[in-house]
Amino acid sequence: MNWMKDKILQFPKKEPVLFAAALCMILSAFFVPPSKEWIAHIDFRTLALLFALMAVVAGMEHHGLFNWIAQKMLSGKKTRRMLFLVLILLPFFTSMLITNDVALITFVPFAILILELTGQQKYLIFVVIAQTIAANLGSMATPVGNPQNLYLYSCFDLSAGAFFAAVLPYALLSLAAVAVSVLFCKNETFAVDFPEKQKIDSTGHLVLYLVLFVLCLLSVFRVLHWGILLGIVCAALFAADRSLFKGLDYGLLLTFVCFFIFAGNIGAIDAVNTFLRSIMGSAPLLTSALASQVISNVPAAVLLSGFTQEWKALLLGTDIGGLGTPIASMASLISFRLYMKTKNAAGGKYLLWFSVVNFAGLAVFLAVALAAGLR
Repeated sequence: MNWMKDKILQFPKKEPVLFAAALCMILSAFFVPPSKEWIAHIDFRTLALLFALMAVVAGMEHHGLFNWIAQKMLSGKKTRRMLFLVLILLPFFTSMLITNDVALITFVPFAILILELTGQQKYLIFVVIAQTIAANLGSMATPVGNPQNLYLYSCFDLSAGAFFAAVLPYALLSLAAVAVSVLFCKNETFAVDFPEKQKIDSTGHLVLYLVLFVLCLLSVFRVLHWGILLGIVCAALFAADRSLFKGLDYGLLLTFVCFFIFAGNIGAIDAVNTFLRSIMGSAPLLTSALASQVISNVPAAVLLSGFTQEWKALLLGTDIGGLGTPIASMASLISFRLYMKTKNAAGGKYLLWFSVVNFAGLAVFLAVALAAGLR
């Protein structure tokens, strides 16, 4: 029984967002008792797409695709600025397709290895923070880049043209800012040689996952029904790599379920409904960005989506709102945990620089969005 007690006590620490979501759902039950309406609040399309994308990306990662690409790009002689630029742009661009969380899980440890191999550990805080910001900003560029984009794209039934027109100007601004950041480093030349070369584990499996990823994109853009996609992905994983089922982030899926129910329940409470509609009616961009600082941008998107039709302000507010506090985007906590596992990690220094750079970026992007006419 002690092991069960330990697991229960460790749950809030290991899954803080899921714990908060479950608590919110339970509290809402005191005002809106459980009924069949709870099931109606759940967006099964978003859950199916998120599961399929997680499974397919896990398969590509399992067979060495991302590390193989990174080694090909970084091997040989590189200047420090070019080396850092590649390390930072890898999560920026890959997050557009594999989500910001997965991009950081993959490339932060890779950056730590590179800096150790080349004796540049003193730049570790700079590189990891830059990678985190790059992943959070780069992921805004596509519907599959992060969970809130995937949800809002489905929730508001957006067209691809409307979505990309809204986010691409900010993604391009992000790219420019990320590229400029490496100019603050003194330039030197290094030789990067990996002691163990990454190989593609199975070409056949990799082709399978690439095909499945294309099917995921077709489903996101409503060419393929999400139910058919879910069946195909589950059947493919069961036949080719059933062990991957164990490692998927079911906590994220449960978090969405809890927040779907919570958001639907509080929407049925007249006083809360009136208040949220009021603040979202007057300042949806700022409200969603500020809410992200406290409850993270994914829950903020789910919670606030039922109280506004200003999808562009909500989309950009939660994407830009990923900057700021470490919990504004859960991907930021992933980077911090990975950094803290390194030798001589300085958590206080990391959080200080993280806060300075992130809040500065948040202020700049909000100012640009407000100047563009969003409110």
